[in-house]
Amino acid sequence: MTSTPVPIGPSLEARVAPALVVPGAFRVAPWSAATARAWAQTVVGAGWLLAAGTALWVATLVSAALVPLLGLGLAGLTACLLVARAFGAAERARFAAQTAVVIPAPERRPAVGPVRGWRRACRALALLLRDGRAWAAVGYAVLGPLLAVTLLVLSTAVAGGAVGALIFPFVGQGSGLARDALPEVPWPLVALACLALAVVLLWASAAVVQWGTLLQVRLASALLGRSAASAARARADAAESEARTAHQRAAVLTETRSQAVAAADAERRRIERDLHDGAQQRLVALGVELGVARRLAERDPAASAAALEHAHGEIKATLAELRDLVRGIHPAVLSDRGLDAALSALAARSPVPVRVEASSDLSRAGSAAQAAAYFVVAEALTNVAKHADARSVQVRADVTDDGARLRVVVADDGRGGAEPSPGSGLAGLRGRVAALDGVFELDSPPGAGTRLTVEVPCAS
Repeated sequence: MTSTPVPIGPSLEARVAPALVVPGAFRVAPWSAATARAWAQTVVGAGWLLAAGTALWVATLVSAALVPLLGLGLAGLTACLLVARAFGAAERARFAAQTAVVIPAPERRPAVGPVRGWRRACRALALLLRDGRAWAAVGYAVLGPLLAVTLLVLSTAVAGGAVGALIFPFVGQGSGLARDALPEVPWPLVALACLALAVVLLWASAAVVQWGTLLQVRLASALLGRSAASAARARADAAESEARTAHQRAAVLTETRSQAVAAADAERRRIERDLHDGAQQRLVALGVELGVARRLAERDPAASAAALEHAHGEIKATLAELRDLVRGIHPAVLSDRGLDAALSALAARSPVPVRVEASSDLSRAGSAAQAAAYFVVAEALTNVAKHADARSVQVRADVTDDGARLRVVVADDGRGGAEPSPGSGLAGLRGRVAALDGVFELDSPPGAGTRLTVEVPCAS
């Protein structure tokens, strides 16, 4: 079942009859675009419905009356119901063109099925005779002309009264009409009263024609649009689709949250291991060296100086390890100089030649998005150096055209075949990106290099 939805925006009343519901619209009602559309719809609709609608319901009535006569009217009734569907489509198109209101088309008639011959024709006829929307269109052909002509007469009468009240002061005095009708009322007062009445009737005619168009649109929506059951099914399907999407989204968020927690736990264990096996052991050795130097200071100054020299080397090595460890947690260059400089620093340390292309608007991305992009590039360059046998790498970072996402692409000319297997660095990166509601794409055909594309929201 397909249909065209009503455009999202102001309500039906605000679009068709703003003078009745929109504050301030009544003041400009006589010369507003809504009034002009309403007058055009009223005039055209009255003529069209009086001709086409009346012809349709009269033909349907005659065909139905001939059905008892050996079924002679079945062919005509079938044709009338088919024409009623087309009449409804034409009327919906007219309202869309003249009032900018799109009435959703009703559901399609059910298919006949694979039956052949006269049985197929009988089944098609039975389905058509049970087509509630076609009969509703016939009902509209009865009610539509009556409503359209009535509203045209009423609107024209009110507008004509406004014109008559406006003209009366100019022709009434000269012809004696005012003196005969109001012999004791001063003429200036009569003219002023006529002018006030003309203003009231002018605004009233605009309100009436807008209100009448609103009635016609509502009648057409009820009889030419979706049935209530069909609309309820559509709402239920939409709600079910939204619920299914929300459920899938919740499952993805649960999975990515678990991945992010696991990645954070693994990172903490790595930091603990690096501190225990690296800096902590060096600090213990440094303490021993300093103790030796203190004991040898008086009796063997040369040995003490050698121990101090060794301790000095340990201090420098420890500081280097701590700098590497801190850089792995959050690089200082990223906070101080931005993502462009941080990527250039990664490229400078890579044993494989790296060309970096960064746009000038990377600062629009948040700190979390920039950190994710930095670690993606760092892990990708590490993998290239260890496994890819590549001769060159290209890194490109930019912000998408809509300014909503930070995109990073790392491409090499190595042997390819990379996969984010569980526990690997790429798997950790995918979890980090998913936790930020980002996109992680890996294209690595064997023998054709690897291309890693990551997009994360700038607001991350």
